[in-house]
Amino acid sequence: MTETFNKYVIAAEDDPIKVVSGDIEVRLALTNDEILAGQKLRYKVFFDEMGAKPSKIVASEKRDFDHFDEICDHLLAIDNSKTGDDRVIATYRLLREEKISGMEEFYSTCEFDLSNLYNDHFRKLMGDRQLLELGRSCVKEEYRTNAVMHLMWKFIARYIDKHKIAYLFGCASLPGVEQKLLEAQLSYLYHYHKTPDEYNIPAKVGQAQEMNYFAKDDFEKREARRELAPLVKGYLNLGCYIGDGAVIDEQFGTTDVFILLPIDRIEKRYLSLFED
Repeated sequence: MTETFNKYVIAAEDDPIKVVSGDIEVRLALTNDEILAGQKLRYKVFFDEMGAKPSKIVASEKRDFDHFDEICDHLLAIDNSKTGDDRVIATYRLLREEKISGMEEFYSTCEFDLSNLYNDHFRKLMGDRQLLELGRSCVKEEYRTNAVMHLMWKFIARYIDKHKIAYLFGCASLPGVEQKLLEAQLSYLYHYHKTPDEYNIPAKVGQAQEMNYFAKDDFEKREARRELAPLVKGYLNLGCYIGDGAVIDEQFGTTDVFILLPIDRIEKRYLSLFED
């Protein structure tokens, strides 16, 4: 159950999904203040730590926010041994298809053409289920452990089941904008993980960067995979596809790729994520 408080959508206290381990609790934001704390954490990680360039209003408020925050569910990891804003130690932004009126309201359409997610072939694959966009993921530095991420994904797994999600998707970042340094990584993603032709997701015209720098046998596959950002490797381990074309994000100093993860394709060894 959700209710609108100020301009954000927050969870009601009787929302049934919660994951707890010791002092760490993972759930949707219950108050406007919790959402603001998550935005402050995003600012600290993205702008203070990673060196992204904030707009004037974002810099003045010391929190990362945009209009997408108004329609998303805000997943938080909370350390109940702390107080105030320090309690929020990780966040993820979740946007279900049923909450929007068209694909242009997904954040990913800023960089990628999602048209093929709405063609007849793809919709037949989805059946009566829906899409879920994931984004704005970050964890406070001292909490960047497998244990915290495991708890976050335990929650996401239950959220997927509750809301009948067929595919997860979103933008994931490779650090840096110098394409020469990313040629092997991008070539690996293109040759081994590209979205199927029937529902290929290309970068938008005018923003698309090359991915197919090397022929399939002309680079070291293992080294290229090893160099990928941890979040991208995590999605690959779950069985995701990668869209066709990368996009340079000058504000965040990254090269973005499109992630499409079919729930039905997740490797069997990860199915425990979906157990209650």
